[in-house]
Amino acid sequence: MQQHTVQTPYMVGEVHFYSAELDGGLVLFDTGPPTPEGEACLRAEVDLSRLKYLFITHCHVDHYGLANFILENSSAEVFIASRDAIKFNRHTERMTALAAILGQYGFDEEFIRQLRDSFERNKVFPAQPERYRIVEECDELRQLGIGWLACPGHSQSDLVYLAGDSAVTGDILLRNIFQAPLLDIDLESFSGRFRNYDAYCASLLNLAQLRGLRIMPGHRRSVESLDEAILFYVTTLLERALQLLPLRKLAMDEIIKRLFRGRLTEPFYVYLKVSEIVFMLDLLENPGLLRSSLERIGLFVQVSGLYETIAR
Repeated sequence: MQQHTVQTPYMVGEVHFYSAELDGGLVLFDTGPPTPEGEACLRAEVDLSRLKYLFITHCHVDHYGLANFILENSSAEVFIASRDAIKFNRHTERMTALAAILGQYGFDEEFIRQLRDSFERNKVFPAQPERYRIVEECDELRQLGIGWLACPGHSQSDLVYLAGDSAVTGDILLRNIFQAPLLDIDLESFSGRFRNYDAYCASLLNLAQLRGLRIMPGHRRSVESLDEAILFYVTTLLERALQLLPLRKLAMDEIIKRLFRGRLTEPFYVYLKVSEIVFMLDLLENPGLLRSSLERIGLFVQVSGLYETIAR
């Protein structure tokens, strides 16, 4: 498995994508961002004429933004998660539903308009791949030597790909990064918001299956220890939830005001922080769910003291 790295214009900085020679031929995991630098990196480091398959961990712009470039310059098949396909096919409905969710948290129509403008300005939603297949519907992946695990938490659609002794983990497992869990409509029912905290607690059980594999993350160079990466994320989550504890009964705009003292004004970044706050409020409402998952994977003792400060 070869790691390829390209700088992005986004606050995440550099991003990694990966190539591998498998029995089925040359395979690519993610694409990098839709920038001239991203295109140049692909052309220089990947023989697109030989590329047979492209697997996307999740459809965020820095991970799939060059899917159409690859389709135009190769005969590769593109595979995405089923929930990403729903995002593409029901985009307008999804944005309307997200606006309604934000309205429930007290955000007015003007903020929502500014947020949509920010999505456009930041090119959060580049074009969907012109053709693709759904990972969950493709039985032949095992024959190619590729497995997958659904590990939602950062988004609803996060997939981890397994190839040989490597696991390509996208943004669900990073070193010393608290990857923002995103507030969204539940894409299965389009009724109510996606319970990201519940999904992350369930994903911990899948992530524990990656012990002993070489972790290939979407950002930072490497993940030397899966347990350390999980514990960093969970410790950060608990520390931030502790800060939120005395504010939990306040309206969302008041929480934002007190936490950031007026410094947070860009709608897109407000949305990211609201997503984190909702995630942590769910934790404070049901901390036992996290405890149960951590106990099942043998990592609760390491955070038990901090956990007790929010659970009592």
